[in-house]
Amino acid sequence: MILTDNMKGALIMALSMALFTLNDVFMKSLAGEVSLYQILTLRNGAVTLVLLALAARTGAFRRGLSRRDAGLAVIRGLAEVATAYFFLNALFNMPLANVTAVLQSAPLVVMVAAAIFLNEPVGWRRASAVAAGFVGVLLIVRPGPEGFNIFAIYTLIAVGCITVRDIVTRKLSREAPTFLVTAITSGLVCVAFGLYSVNVEWVALTPVSGGLILGAVVVIVGAYICSVQAMRVGEVSFVSPFRYTALLWALLLGFVVFGDFPAPLTLLGAAIVVGSGLYSFYRELQVTRRAAVPSTRP
Repeated sequence: MILTDNMKGALIMALSMALFTLNDVFMKSLAGEVSLYQILTLRNGAVTLVLLALAARTGAFRRGLSRRDAGLAVIRGLAEVATAYFFLNALFNMPLANVTAVLQSAPLVVMVAAAIFLNEPVGWRRASAVAAGFVGVLLIVRPGPEGFNIFAIYTLIAVGCITVRDIVTRKLSREAPTFLVTAITSGLVCVAFGLYSVNVEWVALTPVSGGLILGAVVVIVGAYICSVQAMRVGEVSFVSPFRYTALLWALLLGFVVFGDFPAPLTLLGAAIVVGSGLYSFYRELQVTRRAAVPSTRP
């Protein structure tokens, strides 16, 4: 089977979501022991150093970034900082299901933005698959009307920031080193939350909490790199809906690590999400095969 750029991007996005979800497991395990802002400062500080070392080892500094790519990388980093700020504020003040439901509108918003700003073709089959995936998401989180307030707007702002981040990532030139772009993003997150954590009491790390943060550093490095590569390899409108796979990883890891057994409606929603992703992948494969068959017309 020949993998198109879209297929590669989808697989990389699914891997990215798996790594991000594993990072969430580490973060959740630290709840109540270390403040979130201390965790993010330490985690992203270490991540930035790792990415800078990888950038140096791969010659990214020699290649550097053009003025255009440097500007886009900074915009991408600021969008990541804003996403974290608005999402975390909403998460601290709203039911998790409500926040998750609103946030999962991101693939739809990104798909529309890609059609408008990147002139990517979005056929009715692709749009239908994304919409079906969103229905599956709603079945999984089953949001209720309670708790929607100003912080719901914060979540919508986070969706907007995710959209900006992904569109900007796609606009980066192919020559822009991924490690360098990712290091800028991680560095800006570290600085922003480091400044905020000045007002938060820091605690000494135990071997367990230190190990969990180290685990988060390892997986988030891979997650950051994959998230950049996914947006740069395939079409944004095709790759972005595979963010839904994060919910599947959350269901699996939630059961394995925390013993949360999913309800029947949750399993049905997960099946719909998987089906929409497999259908999108199948459609891409069919289109690729048809394109590879030479025309027999005279």
